Amino acid sequence: METKELPNSWVVKRLGDYVESEKGKKPKSQSLVKTDTHIFPYIDIRAFEEGIFDSWTDGEGCRFCSESDLIMVWDGSRSGLVSKGVNGALGSTLTRINFPKILNDYAFYFLQSKYLELNTKAKGSGTPHVNPDLLWNYKFPIPPLNEQHRIVTKIEELFSKIDKGVESLQKAKELLVLYRQSVLKRAFENKNSNKIMKLIDVCEFITKGTTPSKNELFDRKGDVPFIKIYNLTFDGTLDFSINPTFISFQTHNEFLKRSKVIHGDVLMNIVGPPLGKVSIVSDTFPEWNINQAIARFRCKNTLFNKYLAYFLLSGETIRKYSKQAKATVGQFNLTLEICRNIKIPIPSIQEQERIVANIESRLFAYDKLQENIITSSRNAATLKQSILKKAFSGQLVPQDPNDEPASVLLERIKAEKMGSVSFDK
Repeated sequence: METKELPNSWVVKRLGDYVESEKGKKPKSQSLVKTDTHIFPYIDIRAFEEGIFDSWTDGEGCRFCSESDLIMVWDGSRSGLVSKGVNGALGSTLTRINFPKILNDYAFYFLQSKYLELNTKAKGSGTPHVNPDLLWNYKFPIPPLNEQHRIVTKIEELFSKIDKGVESLQKAKELLVLYRQSVLKRAFENKNSNKIMKLIDVCEFITKGTTPSKNELFDRKGDVPFIKIYNLTFDGTLDFSINPTFISFQTHNEFLKRSKVIHGDVLMNIVGPPLGKVSIVSDTFPEWNINQAIARFRCKNTLFNKYLAYFLLSGETIRKYSKQAKATVGQFNLTLEICRNIKIPIPSIQEQERIVANIESRLFAYDKLQENIITSSRNAATLKQSILKKAFSGQLVPQDPNDEPASVLLERIKAEKMGSVSFDK
C-alpha cells in the first residue's frame, strides 16, 4: 500500500516508529490462587485465549499490560495472533503493543489483518517467533480519529453479517453429518434375512500395524508410504497428503512385513478419540504399511470392500463396538479381538454392490453440499481480509471534510511527548 493511494486527511507512519511495545517476562514468584501479596493475574496463553487466569504474581520482576494495550503472541505456532489487552503481568511468550491516541479497535483490526503474513513468515528453526523486521516495518495508515470510529463500526457490521452466514453454514454442516449417518443406518438395518457373520470369517487375517523407531521413518519421501491415523478419514477415502511419511523397503519387508497393506484393503483406526475413521487403500502405490493404531481388513470374495467400509463408518457400528473399547486416561482402544468379532450382515455380492450404489447415489448430493459449505467458509475468511484491506486503504467508508486531519492528531502527540501539551487520551 503506497501513501499516494490514501486520502489526503490520512498519514502513514512506520509501525515501529509509532507504537510502544514490550515483551513479557516470567514472574519470579507465582501462586495458584490470588492472595494478599499475589494480586496480579499472570497473563499466559490460556488467559490470552480464554480469559482464565491459572496463576497470580506479586509483581516483582514483571512487565505489565493494561486494557489500553493490544497483546500479540510472540513465540510459538500461533505467533502473530493478536488479542485485546487485559490488566495483569504479561507472559514471556507475549508482547504488549500500545498505539498512542489511536482507537484501540482500529489498531486491533490493523494487526489482525497482518496475522497470516506474520504467522507464515515467522523466524526460528525451533520455536517460531514473530519476525520483528517484518512487523515493525509495516506502514501504519492513520485516518482522522472520527473516521477511525466509522471504519471500526463498518468492519464490525460487515463481520457480523459474515459470522452469521458462517454460523448458518456450520448448522448446515451439522445437519449434513446427521443426514450421512441416517443414510448409512438405513442401508444396514432390517437385514434379518441375511447371514450375520463375524469379520474374521469373511476377511483374511485381520491385523494391525507396528511403529518402527524414529530413525526408520522419513518425511515426504522414501520407498514405501507409511499410513498414520491422520491419513484416515470419515468418508472412506485415504488422505496421504497430510504429513506423508515413508519407510525403507528393508523395514517394510522385514520388521513390518506383518502389516503390509495393498490396494483395496480397508483400514480403521483402533485408537481414539475419535474412533470411526475408515479408509480404503488406493492404488497410488503398489504397497503400503500402517502404524500400530490402525487395523487392516482384507476382504475375501464374499465381502465387497466398499460395503465393509460403509458398514464400519456407520454410527451404529461405531457406537456398538466403542462400548467394548478398553479405556485408559483420555484414550479408547479397540483390540484386534473386538475387530475380528465385529458382526456384519452378509447378503450376496450383487446385493452388497446394489447397497453401495444406493448409498453413493444418496451421498453424492451430500458431497456436493459439503464441498459448497467448505468453499463458502473459505470465501468468508477471504471476504474478511478484503474488508480489512479496504479499511486500511481509505476505501471502506467515505471521508468527511469536517474531520480533523490525522496530521493534526500526530502534532498533538508529538507535542505531548515533548511535554508542551497535556491532555487526556
